[in-house]
Amino acid sequence: MTTGITASGTFYFFNKKAQPAPIVFVHGVGLNNEIWQPQLDFFKNYSTLSYDILGHGKSSLTKQDISFNDFSEQLIELINELKIDKIHLVGFSIGSLIARNFATRFNDRLQSLVLLGSIYKRSDQQQKIVDERFNQAKKELKLSRQALKRWFTDRYLENNPDTYKKISSILSANNMANFLRVYELFVKHKNDEDFKKIQSKTLIMTGEHDIGSTIEMSQELNKIIKNSELKIVKGGKHLCGIECADDVNLAIKNFVDKNE
Repeated sequence: MTTGITASGTFYFFNKKAQPAPIVFVHGVGLNNEIWQPQLDFFKNYSTLSYDILGHGKSSLTKQDISFNDFSEQLIELINELKIDKIHLVGFSIGSLIARNFATRFNDRLQSLVLLGSIYKRSDQQQKIVDERFNQAKKELKLSRQALKRWFTDRYLENNPDTYKKISSILSANNMANFLRVYELFVKHKNDEDFKKIQSKTLIMTGEHDIGSTIEMSQELNKIIKNSELKIVKGGKHLCGIECADDVNLAIKNFVDKNE
């Protein structure tokens, strides 16, 4: 596995194998590429690419006003610099929104698409809740540890204190000015993508107990995205990619293998 920083300031890990189309992992807001370790370990014999999105981890963010197009441009620049033609794209949370934007603009570069923990048409009450969380983060200039309660089951956190410590450390390390700019995009997302432009085979997954990216949202996305299939991760919450890694990894593997 090699690490690097692109000319425009994107930090990445690239595990190049014989498989021509790598699996590319896009993390959520406030996090970094480290959340994908269970996937990178599982797919060690596959070509994989993980990176820090703009303003997160070791990737820079220089623009004041940003949009999802900027994140798609970051990804296309990354794979172009690495001379990668096609990718299996896996996006989590805001990473799934980045992946959706990328798919509407660069669908010809996709071998397949996986949307994990994706949102769609929040209800008024759901929107009120995320607005309140955003306003609290702006006021306190820090992220609430309550996020981990939404992202993992209580039992998992009790049995895995190292994971709690690691995710808390990632959250604490955020540049808050950058985080708030990106978080605002997530909070104010209007589901205005042209879903008809997503032509690649798509797997939509969410945790059974995810209260932010609900089963109902994934079911609606499954209806409107052509050539898509749906999987509900039993027992999982938002970060089911970690808590339910075996189930999530197998689903991604089966989907990638049949679309390789």
